[in-house]
Amino acid sequence: MAAVKSPLLGAWTVILSGVVVALQIGKLPPALPELQIQMGVTWLQAGFLLSMVQFAGLSLGLVVGLFADRWGLRLCMLSGLVALSTASFLGGLASTPETLLWLRGMEGFGFLLASLPAPALIRQLVPPDKLNAMMGLWGAYMPAGTALALLVGPLWIPAWGWPSWWWLFAGLSALMALGLLVAVPADSLRRSSASTERSNASSDLRYSLAQRIHETLRAPGPWLVSLTFAMYSGQWLAVVGFLPSIYAQAGLSGALLGVLTAVAAAVNMVGNVASGRLLQKGVSAGVLLYFGFLAMAFGGALAFGAWTSDLPSWRYAGVLLFSMCGGLVPGTLFSLALRLSPSEGTVAATVGWMQQWSSAGQFVGPPAVAWLAAQVGGWHWTWTITGAFCVVGMLLSWRMAWVIRRLNPIGQTN
Repeated sequence: MAAVKSPLLGAWTVILSGVVVALQIGKLPPALPELQIQMGVTWLQAGFLLSMVQFAGLSLGLVVGLFADRWGLRLCMLSGLVALSTASFLGGLASTPETLLWLRGMEGFGFLLASLPAPALIRQLVPPDKLNAMMGLWGAYMPAGTALALLVGPLWIPAWGWPSWWWLFAGLSALMALGLLVAVPADSLRRSSASTERSNASSDLRYSLAQRIHETLRAPGPWLVSLTFAMYSGQWLAVVGFLPSIYAQAGLSGALLGVLTAVAAAVNMVGNVASGRLLQKGVSAGVLLYFGFLAMAFGGALAFGAWTSDLPSWRYAGVLLFSMCGGLVPGTLFSLALRLSPSEGTVAATVGWMQQWSSAGQFVGPPAVAWLAAQVGGWHWTWTITGAFCVVGMLLSWRMAWVIRRLNPIGQTN
């Protein structure tokens, strides 16, 4: 019962679990140069290795979201961490790109189970006045885990090899599952300790799955939040995921390679945390989304355009601008996903739908960028893809701002 008395400890444990989950996504980019040498992985295969981890979310996000509430949010996260640990251990034994690809798909299923219930679980654990700030912190789980992997990977892999890199994260996932088991109260205890109103809302089983799907998909909010997230996630993973390979081609290696790529991922946390603070202070979600996408478009052009080919400092500044200001987008969208759910009973379904479209963006983005780079013989046209994602994202954000002004989303008055 101690965990029941410390809900913020439980919420922080959930966020830390997200960081460990994100490590599984971020472990691949620093290993790509080694995998290309040892396994003969091509650029297109590398793109699919980056995106395959999103296949489960692409196909099952909404379904898992619907079942998460009934199955139990904590139990769902625990199952995901165990699946990640198992797949990562087996991945260290892989000897072909095809085997590694299938195991990345299994990791994707674990990633979905472990990450999708987290926003709804945090919502149950923290008071309403802290929710926006905690959602901003949760939005930083992906860049935090990715940055750690990018920082340590270039030092670890040359010393101990890429298989041990996979086994390291198998152990971390198992350890985090134990931490979640201890720090977060069981689903039944958490419901019984919550207020009657919130308990009834979160455990309401009156809706059938078909009714929840219908209620979620007929509302404009879940669609707009989800499609906007896809426009962000696809380009961010494509750019940050290929940075180690881009810099390795430029002759960088070791600690310098790790630091440059890790910082590029880590600054994304600044935008995520800032989004929660700014929303708490009353800044419009639409303003944050417009600014985030505009900065990503400009940063992408600066980082990859031919006009900065002889200006490496400017290119790196563009990457930092792309990632840091782009962080405003996911932090804002996680908060909006809770507010724009059509009812309390569809919060997990809305987050699941958003995860499904986020996965779609991440599944398409890296292979698209890799294909274009292979066609033109370099990365100098990458900015056209990121720019197109940003234009669509801004249009969706404008529509979402219009909907917010005309709806009374749940949680808005909390």
